[in-house]
Amino acid sequence: MDADIYCEPLPDVRRWRRPPWASSRPTTRGFGDRFIPNRGDRLNMNIAEALLNIPRKDESTEEVSPSRAAYRKLLADTMLHGRTRVFSFSNRPRSPLKSSLEAPTPTHIQPARKRRRIPQAPEKTLDAPDIVGDDRFNVLDWGNKNVLSIALDDTVYLWNATDGCTTELVTVPESSAPITSVSWAPDGRHIAIGQYNSIVELYDVTTKKLLRTLAGIHQGPVGSLAWNNNHLLTSGGLQGAIIDNDVRIQSHAVRSYRGHDDVICGLKWSSCGKHLASGGADKLVNIWDVSRSSPLHRFSNHTSTVRAVAWCPFKDNLLASGGGETDRCIKFWNVSAGTCLKSVETGSEVCGLLWSKHERELLSSHGPEKNQIAVWKYPSMTKIAELTGHTSSVLYMTQSPDGCQVASASADETLKLWQINEKSTEKKTPKSPHVGPTNMYSYIR
Repeated sequence: MDADIYCEPLPDVRRWRRPPWASSRPTTRGFGDRFIPNRGDRLNMNIAEALLNIPRKDESTEEVSPSRAAYRKLLADTMLHGRTRVFSFSNRPRSPLKSSLEAPTPTHIQPARKRRRIPQAPEKTLDAPDIVGDDRFNVLDWGNKNVLSIALDDTVYLWNATDGCTTELVTVPESSAPITSVSWAPDGRHIAIGQYNSIVELYDVTTKKLLRTLAGIHQGPVGSLAWNNNHLLTSGGLQGAIIDNDVRIQSHAVRSYRGHDDVICGLKWSSCGKHLASGGADKLVNIWDVSRSSPLHRFSNHTSTVRAVAWCPFKDNLLASGGGETDRCIKFWNVSAGTCLKSVETGSEVCGLLWSKHERELLSSHGPEKNQIAVWKYPSMTKIAELTGHTSSVLYMTQSPDGCQVASASADETLKLWQINEKSTEKKTPKSPHVGPTNMYSYIR
C-alpha cells in the first residue's frame, strides 16, 4: 500500500466547532443563553403583565359558539371560581382552592384506643367453705343467665351476679357426696350435677326441681361434664369412659368414646359442635369426631395430667391444653392437621384455661409457687398480666357470659371475681332487696 496516503493533510476542523449561525460574539439584540434567560434591564414588566391579562382573540364571545361560551363559564365557575386565567398579576393573592386531599379536621380524626388496664386485685372475694380441692373435679361454672354455680361438699349454691343474691339449689345425700362437677346447659336454665357415686342429675333452676337422673353410666365419680347443645350432655368418669347422654329420651346413653385408661379431668366441645376434646390423668389429649368412637387425634406430648383444655373462639381448629405439676406447659394444637403448633413453659402446673371473648388472649390458672391467674397475648404468648391473691392452687376458673369477669376458686376456700375487661355501658338492672340469712354474710353458705 502507498505510504503517501498517510501523508495527506488533515481537514480543518475549526469550521465545524460551532454552528455557522452561532456568532462568536453577542449582538446588541442577544437574548442570553438558551437555558438562562436574560434578566437585564430590557425585561419590560408592563409588557409581561399585558400579555398575561389581555384576553386572547379566541376568548371573545363574538368568535365562539353559545355552547362553547356556556362551557367556559361553567368551567370558570367550577374550577377557577370565576377567574378566566390561572396565572395573572394582581395586587392581592387570591384565596387558595380547598382540596379534597387536605388533612382531615380534628373532628374526623379517630381517637386513640385507650390502653386497657387489668386490675391486679379481685373485685370481690367470697368465702367458699368445704370446697373440694381435687384436680380431677370441676365444681365451678357460670351460666348464660349470669348465674354462677359452685359446689361446696354436698350442696350446690347459685350466686346471681346481677343482683348479688345467693340461693341454695340442692343438697345431695351423704352417700352421693361430695358433688364432683357442675355444668350449665346453653339455655342458662338447666344445670347438670355430677356426684361421687357416679350419678348425674339434671335440675331446672327456675323451679328448683329435679328433671332427670342419669344412673348406671359410670363407675365412680363423674368429674367432667360438657354440653354440646341443650339436650346432649357428655360426661367423663373415673375409668376413662366418656358417654354422650341425650336427656330427652329414656335410654339416654347414645354414644361412648374409648381412648383413655384413667380419670377424665377435662371435657370441652368445639363451638361448631363437631369435635370434642378430652384431657386425662393418663397424660393424653384426645380429639373426637361425633361420627366415630375412636379418637380422631391422640396427642401424647404432655408429661403430666392434662386437666385444662380450651377451644379457640376465633379459630375452629385451634385447641389449647395445659399440663400438670411435672409438665407446666401450655400447648397449642392444629386439630385439622393433627400437629402441635407451639409449647410454652409457664413455670407452674396449669389448672385451667380460658380464651378471652374480647381480645386475642388466653387466661391460665396455676398452682404453686404463685397460685396465680396469668393473661397471655396470643400468638406471641407474652404475659400481659398476673393476678395473685389465692394461697393455694387455682383449681377452678370460669368466665361471665359477657366475658368481662373471671371467677376463680381454690382449695384455700375462697371464690374471687376478677375484672378482665371493661364492663358494658348498657344500663344495669337495679339490685333487688334480698331477704334471708345469706344477706347477713359475704360468703356463699
